Amino acid sequence: GCDSSLNLTSQKATDAVDGIFRSLRDIARVRMHMKQFNSIHNPGSNTHQASASYKPLLKQVVEEICNPDRPDPVDIEHMSSGLTDLLQIMLSFILQVNRPHPGDHPLLIIFMVGGVSISEVKMVKDLVATRKPGTQVIVLSSVLLTPHSTVELLFAPDRLQPDAHI
Repeated sequence: GCDSSLNLTSQKATDAVDGIFRSLRDIARVRMHMKQFNSIHNPGSNTHQASASYKPLLKQVVEEICNPDRPDPVDIEHMSSGLTDLLQIMLSFILQVNRPHPGDHPLLIIFMVGGVSISEVKMVKDLVATRKPGTQVIVLSSVLLTPHSTVELLFAPDRLQPDAHI
């Protein structure tokens, strides 16, 4: 709501920051139901606070998909793609067999709603190359984010319907 720094007031800045934190709280509330991917922050222990770390959600998801010692993923589901998959899923209920894992397919398609940055695409490419060689990965997104557009989206009045030019 401010077109230049000359028009910036303390109240406008406070309102903008409050809006960002409100959005972050909303995101945290939406992710609370998840069992595995509910946090991107590891606070460390009481004795080793310096061991706190940040692990992006996208990295967590790709690591889980590419994990060779994987149990059944809790927050990721295999989507049936045909009659064969449907029969496998039905038989898994009867025979107590594990359902298909998203990493079983040689093609991994990731679609990021809201945008993806070049560094995130590179991270996905590197993770898949080291953890699951031979798997082709395609990363799609609604928009390619730049540092400038990321900040604009943070301060956009309606984050769910940002301007198309960003």
